Amino acid sequence: MKEEEKAKKILESIFLHPKPVKMLIVMRNNNLKYATQIMKAVDCTYSHTVKTLELFRKFGLVEFNKKGRIKYLKLTSDGEELALSFEGIVNKLGKISNNFKEIQVKEQRAAKK
Repeated sequence: MKEEEKAKKILESIFLHPKPVKMLIVMRNNNLKYATQIMKAVDCTYSHTVKTLELFRKFGLVEFNKKGRIKYLKLTSDGEELALSFEGIVNKLGKISNNFKEIQVKEQRAAKK
């Protein structure tokens, strides 16, 4: 794993719980409709995915529409807005981690002199 990716992961883990945030972002960007699709996209267990989605439902972020045996998922307008906000935060953390890497390289060069 690259240094900038490590820094980004550290920042995300400090400020965010990555799996629920990724679930919202993945649902927004990839238009996924089922819990199993989200589980695979986020690399999470099915039970954790379902529990998290149920919490999202209770907070009004996701709607379930059951047709037969299948529960279709849809972000509410609040869920869309929150996913967009989280996506912006995650992107900003990526930029900060890039800056961190550049500073590290400069410091290493200075230490060698």
